[in-house]
Parts: sequence; structure tokens; C-alpha cells
Amino acid sequence: MKTDLIEIFQTIRAAIQPYVRLGFNHQTDSEKKYDLWTETPVGTGNGKQQPKFFLSLEIIDDHVAFDLLPESVAQHERTMYIKELDDVTLNLIEDRVAAGFKIFKEQEWV
Repeated sequence: MKTDLIEIFQTIRAAIQPYVRLGFNHQTDSEKKYDLWTETPVGTGNGKQQPKFFLSLEIIDDHVAFDLLPESVAQHERTMYIKELDDVTLNLIEDRVAAGFKIFKEQEWV
């Protein structure tokens, strides 16, 4: 079980890093914040094209915040506040990210 926030952040970031090669860029990649957005701009419904948010990971105060999928997607994952990381929680995050990626593929956003 990991309780050090930097270690938790780095472990989760390493687990989601492969998605960069699957059609995402990060707008922020620092020691305390990491996010992924679509590489290719996506229609917003109002005729504009812009990158679409996929996920973010950030150290905030006493936890690591993890947010997945834009709010416009029904499966939007409200922010998880992670203070401890074990294999079960990491697997849950990896499964949710994989499911989110599937949604992005189905919508042809990546």
C-alpha cells in the first residue's frame, strides 16, 4: 500500500502513460499535474474544433485527484480522491481508463 502522494501520482501516471501513443497529448505534465487531451481537435457541437479532455491526475493538498472523461459523456467519472494506493485501486483506475478509451474510440475521437 502506497501512502506517499508523489509515489501514488507517479505510479498512476506510469500506468496511464501508454495512452499518449494512442491519440492523446498532455497539456500539463509536471511533478504535480498530468492530463491527457485528444491529439486531434474534435467537434464541440457548436461548429468549433478543439481537443477533448480525457483525464487528469493532480496532487492537491492531502490527496491525488483523478478525473476521467468530459462531463458531457454519461460515463464521466467524478473525481476520485486517492490518499492510499493498493493494487486493487490501481487496477480499478486502469480498468476505468481502458473503458473510457473504448468510449473515445467508439465516438471516433481518437
